[in-house]
Amino acid sequence: MRHNRFRYGAWRGGPDPLAPPYDVRAAVDQVGAEVLDGGSLRDALRNLLRSGPQGPDGGRGLDDLLARARRLRREAMRRGDLDGAVTRAQQLLDQAVATERDALTAIDSDDARFAEAQLANLPRSTSRAVSELSEYQWTSPEAKALYDQILDQLRDEVVGQRFQGMKEALQDPAMAARMRDMLQDLNELLAKHARGENTDDAFAQFMAQHGDFFPERPGSVDELVDALARRAAAGERLMRSLSPQQRAELQSLMEQSLGSLAGEMAALTDNLRALRPDLNWGRGERVRGDRDLGYGEAAGALEEIGDLDDLIDQLGQEHPGATLDDVDVESVERQLGRSAADDLRRLRELEQQLRRQGWVTRGADGLTLSPKALRRLGGTALRTVFADLTAGRRGQHDLRDAGAAGELTGASRRWQYGDEQPIDVVRTIGNAVRRQATGGTAVLPIGLDVEDFEIAETERRVSAAVALCVDLSFSMMADGRWGPMKQAALALSHLVATRFPQDALQIIGFGRYATKLSVEELAAVEPDYVQGTNLQHALMLAGRHLRRHPGSDPVVLVVTDGEPTAHLLEDGTSYFRWPSTRETVTATVHEVDQLTRYGAVLNLFMLGEDPGLRRFVDAVARRSGGRVFTPDADDLGRYVVSDYIRARRGRRG
Repeated sequence: MRHNRFRYGAWRGGPDPLAPPYDVRAAVDQVGAEVLDGGSLRDALRNLLRSGPQGPDGGRGLDDLLARARRLRREAMRRGDLDGAVTRAQQLLDQAVATERDALTAIDSDDARFAEAQLANLPRSTSRAVSELSEYQWTSPEAKALYDQILDQLRDEVVGQRFQGMKEALQDPAMAARMRDMLQDLNELLAKHARGENTDDAFAQFMAQHGDFFPERPGSVDELVDALARRAAAGERLMRSLSPQQRAELQSLMEQSLGSLAGEMAALTDNLRALRPDLNWGRGERVRGDRDLGYGEAAGALEEIGDLDDLIDQLGQEHPGATLDDVDVESVERQLGRSAADDLRRLRELEQQLRRQGWVTRGADGLTLSPKALRRLGGTALRTVFADLTAGRRGQHDLRDAGAAGELTGASRRWQYGDEQPIDVVRTIGNAVRRQATGGTAVLPIGLDVEDFEIAETERRVSAAVALCVDLSFSMMADGRWGPMKQAALALSHLVATRFPQDALQIIGFGRYATKLSVEELAAVEPDYVQGTNLQHALMLAGRHLRRHPGSDPVVLVVTDGEPTAHLLEDGTSYFRWPSTRETVTATVHEVDQLTRYGAVLNLFMLGEDPGLRRFVDAVARRSGGRVFTPDADDLGRYVVSDYIRARRGRRG
């Protein structure tokens, strides 16, 4: 008999399939708190990633990583002087010449005097002096060794900067010949790649033959180009960072040091520039410090600065459509360390989970809250501004007849022809039992008669059409009323959606013009920086909304901190004057009268102590039969929600 054998161990097949979902609700609440405090939705979502999630496990945000990258760049800019290669060459040349002169002084011959004359008449240019001495017959072996160091060190540094691990390899003539062959093959490979040819086989053959020149082991031509182009661009930036005289000196010294490799190296630079034109090839940097940097150190510093510049740009997330996927995690780990890379991975996971779990969506303008998140935000706003609204007080509008669609009241009445309410089974059976038991004992089975039936009374809900008009003028933001306004509107919207679904709510924002706002638009709306408070246009839109729901109770709530200063002209343009004019007031009052004749409840919430606004709202309240509230900004939400419920309960059908 065959038995199956199983082995158990830690899960190694990817993410734990039984792990609880990544909890991002705290991050959503963090965004919501900033929005309800008056912040911009766009800025709140941006700040979540820039500052990082709050809490002990939140880690660092992009701003911390960005600050660290900028600090490292400042340190790199103070690493030393970039002309150290020429300076070191001059120092070695001076030492070689001085040593040679000392040796010639001890020799009494015409050849020695001629050699001294040669040394005395060397060009002031270091590169030209090195070139002239290339055929010089040195007397001192020590001087000859110092002279040889000038070009050998520069060649090793140039090659080592372009090809990691090759700094001292060229001291072997056989390796120098191999490198010449490698450069020729590399330029042929890059030329094919630039022409768009398939280079997979050619790359594999190249790496099989020359792979020891590339300890980083690139996996494709593009990876090879990326590594080489970044270093070549750093070398070009080094040349652009020098003065014209220093640049000419270094260029000449490099050509002398590379010898027959110089042409292939120049061709390689041209090929890499053509394949990666987006790299910074031409901008110099003013790197300064207390010591002279050799070619390798100087180019390395500029490569590091270039990498940090790219990283700073990625962490800045300033370009349209930027996401955390644009940030190179390997670059972060290379430049900022493992912990910084872990912080970035956590932020990436947070952004991905926010999208995956449906809390945010990404559009042309970046991340925005989804309807799911807005419902949570509205619930938070409602709990904040109306904490005493409990699950038991569902706020249904009671109409005391036996309505067909509502909550049971606990009462019942005799059934009448035409009633459609549910039958109260217990009381109906009880009536039948009592009827048959009159004067004796009831006989089973119990028979039902028409007069036994009772129906359960329900509380019929009356629907309402509600227009909430909110002031979007800049003064609302400047005086700290923007957050409470958003909180009040979001709380009312959530209340209507969850507890009064039969009601029709329309939020209307008004500045120089008025506009209808969805919940998504309300959460993202920002102050209107154009002057004007066009309440007339807002009331006009409110009236249109009420008339689209003729069977519902009409309710208009207005939140503002200034008297009307704008109204629409016949051609649809907005007329603005400050202080308010008779024409604007007349046009606004006309809309008030229209709403009053329609039977709308018009209540106003006045923020601030503007005397002109006080006179206006008092006059409107008297004219319309509405009420005026003057809450503190922090109490606005509670006032608006409470008044809405009070207005609805006070208007029963």
